[in-house]
Parts: sequence; structure tokens; C-alpha cells
Amino acid sequence: MGKMQGFKGVDYYGLDELLTEEQKSIRRTVRAFVDEKVMPIIAECYEKHRFPDELIPEMGELGFFGANLTGYGSAGVDNISYGLMMQELERGDSGLRSMASVQGALVMYPIYTFGSKEQKEKYLPDMARGEIIGCFGLTEPEHGSDPGGMETTAVKDRNHYILNGNKTWITNADVCHVAIVWAKVGDEVRGFLVERDTPGFSTATIEEKFSMRASHTGEIYLNDCRIPKENMLPEAEGLKAPLMCLNQARYGISWGVIGAAMACYEEALNYCLERSQFGKPIASYQLVQEKLVDMVTEITKAQLLCLRLGQLKEQGRVKHTHVSLAKRNNCRMALDVARKARDLLGGNGITLDYQAIRHMTNLETVFTYEGTDHIHTLVLGQDLTGIQAFR
Repeated sequence: MGKMQGFKGVDYYGLDELLTEEQKSIRRTVRAFVDEKVMPIIAECYEKHRFPDELIPEMGELGFFGANLTGYGSAGVDNISYGLMMQELERGDSGLRSMASVQGALVMYPIYTFGSKEQKEKYLPDMARGEIIGCFGLTEPEHGSDPGGMETTAVKDRNHYILNGNKTWITNADVCHVAIVWAKVGDEVRGFLVERDTPGFSTATIEEKFSMRASHTGEIYLNDCRIPKENMLPEAEGLKAPLMCLNQARYGISWGVIGAAMACYEEALNYCLERSQFGKPIASYQLVQEKLVDMVTEITKAQLLCLRLGQLKEQGRVKHTHVSLAKRNNCRMALDVARKARDLLGGNGITLDYQAIRHMTNLETVFTYEGTDHIHTLVLGQDLTGIQAFR
């Protein structure tokens, strides 16, 4: 009963009519990949605390990495297509979308946007193929929501920079070939490309997670890590640069969590139609129907938000506050849907024979990372009132 064949998705308002044939074709491709390659193994991956690395070459071949960038081997799809890709990947597992999101939005995007011609040519084509894996080193043990307080430093020494500091909660850190590390040069935040084999660079895996178990998560240690000055991203000046990268990733998250919510809803609906208590399907009870109605309503609202957000992004009119609103709303929505689904599945809902508990625990992380719910609330509050409430 816990297995899904041929995922159909949720489209209560006929939003498919607003998609182009190319957008629907891209979604079909990713949906089929998730059905055929991810769903048969993902529960075991989650249980065994491993990311399905064996899928990376095919993900690269299908164009999942940096898909909304152009040139350098990237697929060059529009932003709504990209959002649909993230939706389908997260329908499989948040860890899968996170890997693609970090690779594309947090590593390829900053190289593409802030890098030199040589840096772009060196890294982007291999990253698009999944042959080079990257990570994004911003968060530190003592600085999460306040990245401006970072303690990692880069000191110029003739033709090199010497980096010192620690980064934590870094997706792909323990398997990366290259890290984008954000450090302070004096008082200014700058970005650096640090390759794994650089002396003084090391990583560690964060073990014993109860969330995002099918995801590589680690720490980065920089101890007198000497890199050539050419490894600095030339156009990334100030904290605005990493925040622009995070905005790209938050856009993908806003779409992605809809996939997780749809997976939970479909599983719960099927279960309620098949599960009988007191002589009839539990789907026939009013309290159950109310939960299912709430789930579809919130999913539909999130879809409308993302569709409009994608249009604004495509037109170059999107603001970071637009993305904050979608990330905040959609993560809340998905976590609530996952919890309702877990509830409807009863005791069965805590087992990995079903998807709800896996998505529910993953979404606790997605709710928190790349801007906590509180921080996005205050970003929006400042936009509405003109008053900053962070401090």
C-alpha cells in the first residue's frame, strides 16, 4: 500500500493549462526519473543514512544541475521549468532536491554570476555533468541567521590568500571536490573557490541526524588554508553576494516542498480510501475529509504562489521579499500537510513503508535552513513597515 506507481500530482485548479508543452515535458522527465530510480531505494537510503550517489551521473545527464543557467553545458530551461524540476525531485526526497539545489543555485550560480571567465570554464561544464560536486560554505557554528557575524578570515599573502575558520551544516561538504567558502577580508565578505586537495582544508560528516538522512551534511575546517588569489570570485563583493545565491536556492525550495506535500497527500488519500474502520473506508468520515480538503487547499495556494513567483523571476522583476514570502508559506504548508498525512495513516504513519514520516522529518530541516521561518517573517515585516526588527 505504501508504494506509488505513476505519480499523478495534484492540480485542483487546472494549472497545467498555464504550462507550456516544454514545461510539462520537463516535469514528465523528472517525474519518471523519480518514479523509476528514486522511489524503489529512497526509504532504504533514508534508513541507512546515505545519499544515492549512484544517481548523480544520470542526474547530470538529464540536466538537473544548474538547469536554469545558460551555456557551459547547462540545460538553459526557464524558471518555471526549473521550479517543476525541484518539485519533482523533492517529491522523491528533500535530500535529492537539496543536492541539486546546492550544486546549481549555491555553487554553479555564484561561479556563473561572480566568477571569472577562467573559473566558469574550469568548473561549470563538469559541474553540470555531476563530475565535480560543490558545496557552499557560509554558515558557521556560531553564525547562522546572522552571516554578517562570520569569523572565517582570508588574509592576503602576496599572490595567495590564507583562510582560517569553520563552517557547519554544509550540504555536500564531506563529498565535495570544491567548496565556495565565504570569508572576511578585513571587514568585507568575499567568496573563494577552495579545492579539496588544498593543504589545510578538511571536512567531517555530521552523523546521527533524524532529518535529511538521505543527504550529505558536513563541516568544513580551514587551517592556514593557502589558495591562489585567482581563486577569489572577482565580482562577489560584500554579504549581498552570498545572499543572492541563497535567494536562488530559496526559490527552488519554494517549489520543492510542494512536491513533498503532494506525495504526502496522495499517499494519505489512497490510504484513507482503502483503510476501513467500523465497516467503511475512513475516507467516508467527516474529520478525515476535512483534513484532505485542507491539504489540497493549501497545496493549491502554494502552487499559485510559485507560478506567479516563477513568472516574476522570468521577467526579472522578482524581489527577495517575494521569495521570502513563498519560502515561508510553502515550508509551513508542506510541514503541516506531512503531519496531517502522518496522522491519517495512524500507527502505520511512523514506518518507512510509507512516505509521510520521512517527508515530515525532512521538512523540519527545510523549514529551518536557508532562512528560518522567523527570519523570513522579519524580512517581510521590515518590507511592510520599513522597520527592521532583527536587532
